[in-house]
Amino acid sequence: MLQKWKLALGLTVIFAATILIGGCGSTDVGVLDVNKVMKESPKVKQLQVQLDAKGKDLSDKLAKDKATLSPEEFQKRQEAAYGEFLKAKQDLEGNVDASLKQALEQVAKDKKLSVIIYKNAAPYGGVDVTEDVLQKMQ
Repeated sequence: MLQKWKLALGLTVIFAATILIGGCGSTDVGVLDVNKVMKESPKVKQLQVQLDAKGKDLSDKLAKDKATLSPEEFQKRQEAAYGEFLKAKQDLEGNVDASLKQALEQVAKDKKLSVIIYKNAAPYGGVDVTEDVLQKMQ
């Protein structure tokens, strides 16, 4: 039992020393309202328009071909179209993620922030960087 206390005390001392050596001044935290970014970012809106256009195109092709296809063949094409739509959606989401990550890295560097977290995870405190990220994502 005494060894567990010694181990806990030793780990606490090591943790405290790490914080002191690392410097307490570089722990500024940024917060991001990711919902606002997803609603207002021109880049996200542009990618959503592309995704909507892809979905409409695939849907129009299916509707056009429906009359000439057997029910089984139509179902196969419908499943293929859905797979193609999901692939396009994943690609566009990847673009949004990459753009957001790049903007966050730049804002963190510019504002000398050690971490940026989502606003809903930090109900109090932190530096709001939402507008800065929106500007970087244009």
